[in-house]
Amino acid sequence: MSKAVYIATIEPNSGKSIMVLGLMRMLLGKVAKVGYFRPIIDDPKEGEIDNHIQTVISHFELDINVKKAYAFTRSEVLKKYNQGKSGEVIDVIIQKYKYLEDTFDFVLVEGTDFSDEGSIIEFDINVIVAKNLGIPAIIIASGFDKTIEDTTGNLKLAYNRFEGREVEVLAVVANKISENHLEGLQQAFDSNFDKDVKKILIPKVDSLINPTIKEIADKLEGKVLFGKEFLNNQAGSYGVGAMQLRNYLTHLKDNSLVITPGDRADIILGVLQANISANYPKISGIILTGGIIPEPSILKLIEGVSLSFPIISVSSGTFSITNKIGAIKSRIYADNQQKIVTSISTFEKYVNVEELADRLITFQPVGITPRMFQYNLLKRALQHKKHIVLPEGSDERILRATSRLLASDVVEITLIGDEKKLKSKATKLDIPIDFEKVHIVFPTKSPYYDDYVKTFYELRKHKNVNMDMARDMMADVSYFATMMIYKGHADGMVSGAVHTTQHTIRPALQFIKTKPGVKVVSSVFFMCLEDRVSVFGDCAINPNPNAEELAEIAISSAHSAAAFGIEPKIAMLSYSSGTSGKGEDVEVVREATEIVKKSHPELKIEGPIQYDAAVDMRVGKSKLPNSEVAGQASVLIFPDLNTGNNTYKAVQRETGALAIGPMLQGLNKPVNDLSRGCTVDDVYNTVIITAIQAQGL
Repeated sequence: MSKAVYIATIEPNSGKSIMVLGLMRMLLGKVAKVGYFRPIIDDPKEGEIDNHIQTVISHFELDINVKKAYAFTRSEVLKKYNQGKSGEVIDVIIQKYKYLEDTFDFVLVEGTDFSDEGSIIEFDINVIVAKNLGIPAIIIASGFDKTIEDTTGNLKLAYNRFEGREVEVLAVVANKISENHLEGLQQAFDSNFDKDVKKILIPKVDSLINPTIKEIADKLEGKVLFGKEFLNNQAGSYGVGAMQLRNYLTHLKDNSLVITPGDRADIILGVLQANISANYPKISGIILTGGIIPEPSILKLIEGVSLSFPIISVSSGTFSITNKIGAIKSRIYADNQQKIVTSISTFEKYVNVEELADRLITFQPVGITPRMFQYNLLKRALQHKKHIVLPEGSDERILRATSRLLASDVVEITLIGDEKKLKSKATKLDIPIDFEKVHIVFPTKSPYYDDYVKTFYELRKHKNVNMDMARDMMADVSYFATMMIYKGHADGMVSGAVHTTQHTIRPALQFIKTKPGVKVVSSVFFMCLEDRVSVFGDCAINPNPNAEELAEIAISSAHSAAAFGIEPKIAMLSYSSGTSGKGEDVEVVREATEIVKKSHPELKIEGPIQYDAAVDMRVGKSKLPNSEVAGQASVLIFPDLNTGNNTYKAVQRETGALAIGPMLQGLNKPVNDLSRGCTVDDVYNTVIITAIQAQGL
């Protein structure tokens, strides 16, 4: 049974990071503990960590010591080979790999990069390592600027070499393929490779190929004068500003990197003006050549301008710098979240994840871990793309979450707010949002405004609402967004980053209403603990539920747990376990438990029960030895809001658990509330669970 896979390339700049990041994301959704290993890394600069290792470990928060994540540096391997000690290299690699194999359920092994000297022997080393580790391989090559015949031939030679050494090849991958080659390359692959080998074609993605200004500045050893916070801007094109300004402006393209001598104040100031003009493309950065720093008066002027790109000074001349920039190849690094998210979404778009997973993973994990849960959330949301409205469009966290959601291509988004202000804020904060893919609505300017006003009036006139009141209500972002859902113009809403819980859910209670048979709107949090996911309810809505309400909260929470892949084992929490406790509060919990048992005998439920007895097997078995729930509860129902809200926050803060929610239960259409202290991750995750709810779960 294989517990690992080897990702190998046959050339530099193949873009294998797409496969590494995509596979790691997929594996973390399938198995509990995934390790990462690089047998050989490039020689890092003093005090630095290998970029691949740093990116994977930090982004996926892997519990791996950096020194255990690799065996040798490139120079160490070359030295060993020159000394005739190649066997020693393999022995150490096997030893380090076996440690990870024993520690983790699955290990993703990434081969060498084919950079700098020594590339001639690299391919053979990768084959030998995969052979000695006894694991299958995935081979990736670049099709950029290559013919169909060259791409196919190169991969076929590599495939034959691996197979000749008895290394099973699970898949061959052609990356960076031009759109007009896709069909022909697919036919060539089908003809040249066995049917059991997966053939994966990934088109060229410009946003992954274009280098960032940070990469360019690092290669040129440039000094950042302004706009350090915008170094992740991507250079879509570059050009030299050597002609007169009026002529140069006509050559600007989207995301242009401007290269000009440091004393060309006219070009610098002209480009600054062009960047804020609606009539010219956006600029990604300015490179000032010749080691010339603009005069103090020009620097002072720049300091007073709101920049959205960096300005960098380099010592070499314009011609030399231009040639160097043209040779720079983009890489993915740890703090460029946009490229990481784009890589993962590209992988999931062009790779049949389930088929590949079936080839890779030959065992089933027990239970569901937080990583599996989050992976399954994204996977389910992608099955049927839904339209989610975010009323608080101008909040920075909402904008940043929108950027991530668009990169994942998981939902359709409507932001409510002033279009110019939203775009200006996104630019100022360097939030990469493709506004062509986002709907932006300002309530009173919407073509639906009058219709919404009339609808609200008809729905609420029995409550003495007149037309003037209806107009005022529909100008409110929460009421307008909720009406979008009611009218079918959106599938769900997420709000609360700025507004109170009451402001968020009041419109839903007024005209979205509850599902048939449901009397109580309640909420749950999905608490992603270290080794499991628990459902906490109700921690956000109902202050002091009576027995009937508490029973309904338990039933709704159990259904929510099951809908999201968690087997419901319900613990009705109180200050005592079993029959020992007395008092009004514990009697409410006991009565609620009996109501659930009678109305839903299929549910596993225990109550009253204390928290420790509910989640700790040792304590649970000592207090309630015959219980199906004690020690293994997955759905924990708190007796009141005070207890629930404080407990979830205590668990979240003290254990570092991720709390996804609150997710509201019982409404006809999904409306979910955020905490005003929410993070970008909170917004992102809540939008995804809202989209899943909108699918009818």
